[in-house]
Amino acid sequence: MSTVEHVRFKNRGMYWEIAADIYFPPNFDASEQYPAIVVAHPIGSCKEQTSGEVYSAQLAEQGFVTLAFDASFQGESGGEARSTEDPSLRVEDFRHVVDYLVTLPYVDANRIGLVGMCGAGGYAINTVMTERRYKAVATVTGANYGKLLRETEGSVAGVIAKLEQIGEQRTAEARGADWLIDPGLPSSLEQAAEWGITDVDILGATEYYKTDRGAKPHGVNLTLRSRMGVAYGWDAFHLAEELLTQPLLVIVGDIPGGFGAYRDGHEIVRRARSEKKELAVIKGWSHYDLYDKDEPVAHAMAKLTPFFAENL
Repeated sequence: MSTVEHVRFKNRGMYWEIAADIYFPPNFDASEQYPAIVVAHPIGSCKEQTSGEVYSAQLAEQGFVTLAFDASFQGESGGEARSTEDPSLRVEDFRHVVDYLVTLPYVDANRIGLVGMCGAGGYAINTVMTERRYKAVATVTGANYGKLLRETEGSVAGVIAKLEQIGEQRTAEARGADWLIDPGLPSSLEQAAEWGITDVDILGATEYYKTDRGAKPHGVNLTLRSRMGVAYGWDAFHLAEELLTQPLLVIVGDIPGGFGAYRDGHEIVRRARSEKKELAVIKGWSHYDLYDKDEPVAHAMAKLTPFFAENL
């Protein structure tokens, strides 16, 4: 098992700290320098779930220093109001994380990579276009959060109506009303069945987050309604044809669901300017299978390990 260090560091330029877990490779020697990989958690998740205890831990076993962190406003990281999910701020977190990594004497600042999972896959793609200190980027069942939200509303008119509601709620809160927190998922698989939900991704998320399989105290899957406006107008892949040049690995399962990772994976590999890019389709598995199930995770690791060994 990898040695883990719990750290907190200042979100530079802001006023709170980011909480993270650093995983060290076997026989770690602090006098040497190592390639490092940042692993970012899915939307509604936390560093103790798939990004940390699965992928960061396994990548560390392969010789990398890895870091899994809680997004600002979430988990053990600081920031108010809690449960804010703002893509522009999530992207900014990636910059602060690399600011921290380059101060560590055992990290080779010229060999830092990034893995984003689910919605953080879209954030990772967007980040590396303008944050060149990340030398290679991979996504595991990555999704374009803004596109997903817009599609959920069903039409442009639906999106505009939602944005009107968000504005009204923000005005109410500015005048003293309580925060309005949206639950991201049904409370159980039984409730999902009662609601008639059949989408493989929503059912997979409910099983992962709402049962002992993946539930953690900080993986709350809650979103503050009044701070969602930016996300509805955000596109993770904007300017990928021009600015996304780092080596790129995109890993998806071949069972598509409503969160769009299968489709988004094909899209970004097609659009990316990167000369070195690969789409790895893990056959027979869906979005949430890739979070923690042994066989699909092993397939993903069989791609991630040589990708980062070659490109960092």
